Amino acid sequence: MTQSEFSKIASSIPLQPGIYKYFDAAGDLLYVGKAKSLRKRVSSYFSKTFTSYKTHELVQRISSIEFTIVNSEHDAFLLENSLIKQFQPIFNINLKDDKTYPFIVIKKEPFSRVFFTRKKLSDGSTYLGPYTSVVKTKELLDFIKQNIPLRTCKLNLTPTNIAKGKFKVCLEYHLGNCKGPCEGFQTIEDYNEGLQQVKNILKGNLSPVSRHLKDEMQDNIEKLEFEKAEILKKKLLNLQQYAGKSAIVSDYTGTADVFTIRETEDIAYVNYLSINNGTVIQTQTIALQKKLDETAEEILPLAIAQLRETFNSEAKEIILPFAVEYPEEGVFVVVPKGGDKKKLIEISEKNVAYFIEELKRKKLNHLENTNEEDRLKILEELQDYLKLTSLPDHIECFDNSNFQGSYPVSAMVYFKNGLPDKKNYRKFNVKTVTGINDFATMKEVVYRRYKRLKEENQLLPQLVIIDGGKGQLSAAMESIQQLELEGQMTLVGLAKNEEEIFFWGDKESIKLPWDSESLKLIRRIRDEVHRFGITFHRNQRSKGSFKNELEAIKGISKITADSLLKKFKSIKNIQTKSIEELAEVIGVSKATLVYKHFHDSNPV
Repeated sequence: MTQSEFSKIASSIPLQPGIYKYFDAAGDLLYVGKAKSLRKRVSSYFSKTFTSYKTHELVQRISSIEFTIVNSEHDAFLLENSLIKQFQPIFNINLKDDKTYPFIVIKKEPFSRVFFTRKKLSDGSTYLGPYTSVVKTKELLDFIKQNIPLRTCKLNLTPTNIAKGKFKVCLEYHLGNCKGPCEGFQTIEDYNEGLQQVKNILKGNLSPVSRHLKDEMQDNIEKLEFEKAEILKKKLLNLQQYAGKSAIVSDYTGTADVFTIRETEDIAYVNYLSINNGTVIQTQTIALQKKLDETAEEILPLAIAQLRETFNSEAKEIILPFAVEYPEEGVFVVVPKGGDKKKLIEISEKNVAYFIEELKRKKLNHLENTNEEDRLKILEELQDYLKLTSLPDHIECFDNSNFQGSYPVSAMVYFKNGLPDKKNYRKFNVKTVTGINDFATMKEVVYRRYKRLKEENQLLPQLVIIDGGKGQLSAAMESIQQLELEGQMTLVGLAKNEEEIFFWGDKESIKLPWDSESLKLIRRIRDEVHRFGITFHRNQRSKGSFKNELEAIKGISKITADSLLKKFKSIKNIQTKSIEELAEVIGVSKATLVYKHFHDSNPV
């Protein structure tokens, strides 16, 4: 739909809150959105130029628009969420959750059993959860079994059956794991008291359980039943140890949900913590694929709604790192500046950071576990997108690294048939460049790398990736031309933020499809050269292997240089300082030496 076509229907779109739906020419649903004012929101798609090619693609494909007016922004939010889950439009963030999480069920029956299940039935039973980890759920059930005597049999323990003496106690009774309700040795009231303790444990509310055990232990002591008291003492110790393993994160005693978000180019990662009495009783991180360059403020409410629904949260307080509009009735959002609630945010941020790192590790393993045929398809796809003359089964990638504007180094990674070949990785200590100059550094290391390959008659890569913009790519090409290797390999620049690919001499960049396997390979190579370069740089710093520009000044020691860098953070900043400012750190005489070095004239 063009802007002129939209202008004909714009006035017919209401100003009230509601949801809007975009359809293509075939009648397929493309996108669902919510708005405080439908006309203003929909008009925004046709009244500005989008930098995102995905948003531009959406607008180009819109053939018709439908809308539904609702009473409030809250109703629009709920309807949008429901429609996205039902229809999964291709331009919406995917809110489908295909996992079957485990529950712990307290069965609706006389002397209720407590057990693990994946099926939540409408049978009147109490289902606690869902839980994110099967292993942790079963560990929790084992803990309950060890400390709260409940039956595990499937006998029909109706009062009539028990009164008729149909059942006999089993081994569990003799082991102390059950009090024998089947023979009438335990009343239903006493059994239900145990079930209440189970519910408290599962909800992270351990204080009532602890008090109950202490009271029962004291009662046994007063009755001189020391053996029973000793058993309860061990159970109390188990409970304390369990509490220690639980994440007691603060003195915050309320019930709350905590959410944090971290974004990459195309994916948003949202972590959820369910807090009860300062204990993390539930944690989960989800990855949401961005479709239209949505902001964190737009993504987070959708993720909150999904996670709260998935885990049946009834918490009235939501703790977030920044304010968002979350129109759920009876729920209030808190953005803490400090204190216990801020600590909860920090815990959540640590969890989402760990999730991302673990995901990267798994992706590396996944790529290395793909078969040769799949990797060949990825390389063929990359060859097609970049219009390469030959299959890029040998790819090298360069990246520069420095610390606060000092200590420049460079690194190169080597990929063969889509996999890293670490024995052919190379590290470069910069030799000919003074100070920080990314262009000159890239020119030097590219020259050194391919001069050696040329002299030793080794095979050249089909594709060389320069991690940087047009400046670094041009510098690298100068070395290739100087070595008379132009045309024997393809060099491209990879813009650090936008993941755009540049060819030397071209004005326009190339963007590979955001969900393509070839772009994933490019990202993998880029991430690997970053990791390798940073590790090399860190090791060099720890060994004291660097001699920065300041140490090259006669009369300036490493200690003096380090003092200046610690204060002013970089060589570039030091160059801008006056003698007086430098003297505050290292004294007048040394400050004069440093000043003269950079200004090459007598100070005024």
